[in-house]
Formats: sequence, structure tokens, C-alpha cells
Amino acid sequence: MATPHNAANPGDFASTVLMPGDPLRAKFIAENFLQAPRLVTQVRGMLGYTGTYEGVPVSVMGSGMGMPSIGIYSWELFAQYGVENIIRVGSAGAYAAEAKIFDVVLATAAYSESSYAQTQNGTAGDTMIPSPVLNQRLRASAKKLGIPLLEGVIHSSDVFYRDADDPDYWKKLRREKGCLAVEMESFALFHNARVTGKNAACVLTISDSFVSHEETTPVQREQSFTQMMKLALGSVLEDEQ
Repeated sequence: MATPHNAANPGDFASTVLMPGDPLRAKFIAENFLQAPRLVTQVRGMLGYTGTYEGVPVSVMGSGMGMPSIGIYSWELFAQYGVENIIRVGSAGAYAAEAKIFDVVLATAAYSESSYAQTQNGTAGDTMIPSPVLNQRLRASAKKLGIPLLEGVIHSSDVFYRDADDPDYWKKLRREKGCLAVEMESFALFHNARVTGKNAACVLTISDSFVSHEETTPVQREQSFTQMMKLALGSVLEDEQ
């Protein structure tokens, strides 16, 4: 049952998929954390793998950048491949001083100016909520692993490079919407999970800061966000208990 964007066969994906934006981060997770990983799709270079983690089947697949891209891949996984859970493992820019480089953030909601949900099926509203069940598993995993976890609303932006009159727009989002950090995918992912009756969550590693102006390198974003990876994989084991 291949799609225009995915060459996997029925049954190739586990019930839980970790979904980084970068397909090379998906490759890194598969090769360094999964047992017997096998490549199940590579259409358009969007790598997807399935293996096991401590005996539990799990998949990892890139989503690309932005809501249209994760909207396509997550919809197909949920609606056409029978995936039950998608955990986004991404990077984010900090809007708050307390969110430091390499800190791990658990999204409690995704605020966005995006028209994705309205266009997809007429859903109004600017905030989407992740699965409470998945978030609880992620909290339990963080506690077992001793990984500090920041929690808060994230901003899912449609625009990376803003040509805006107000360069401090992010301060307003922090103040009025409570946004802890910014990324570009979770609003669409949470909406797709809601529409298909599936589960989605998002954990992020702070890769740069609007406050301190620090930033990580591309290699660090691909290979150094290991706490987030271990936390997400550990949450899959929580489902087995």
C-alpha cells in the first residue's frame, strides 16, 4: 500500500513512530538506538526505519520542515499505515530565559497562526493539544532516566524568516500566549491525530535561543540531542507495562 510519499508495505511500521524533522536524525536514531533496524522507505530522501528497542517494535521517520510536510507524512502513517502513536522529536528556539540550549521540552499545547486545521477540515481555533496518555508516558520516562523536563505551550510557526515590522514579536507571544519555544510542525501533527482518532506528542531540544542568541550546529542538531531520543524511546516501554 505505497503512497506517493512512502514506499513502505503494510505492516512495515510499528504502532509507535518517532518523527524528527531531519531524515538524517531519523537515520542516527535508527542506527544508534534500534536493534536490527531496516529501511522501509526513502521516497524523496525521507528516511523511515523499523526495528526494536529493548524488544519492543518501534519506527522512526523524518517529517521534513513545516506543517504541510509533517501534515502529509503523519496523515499517511495514521490513516493508511495503521500507526497509533507519533512522537515528534524536534528542535526548537527558546522564547524564555529558563529554556537553555540542549534543555528538553515537553509540549502541553501548540499555538499557531496557521490555517492548516481550517483548510484541512474546517476546524477553527489557534491551539491544538497533544495526547494526555503519550505525555504521561513521556513524563514517566523522563523521571526514570533522570532527565529534567520543561513543560509548556509551544509556538508552531509557518514562517522561519520573518520580514516583520516588529522584531520582538516573540516577546508578545511569550507574554500573551505563554509560548516557551518555537518550532514549525506540532500544530498540524496534533490536529491530524485528533481527526484520525490517534495519539501524538512532541518533545523538543532547545537548539537556539531568542533570549541569549546562542545556537547549535547542524551536526549537533543531528547527533547530539540524545537525551530527547532516549526519553522518547523510553516512553514506548511505558506502553508495555
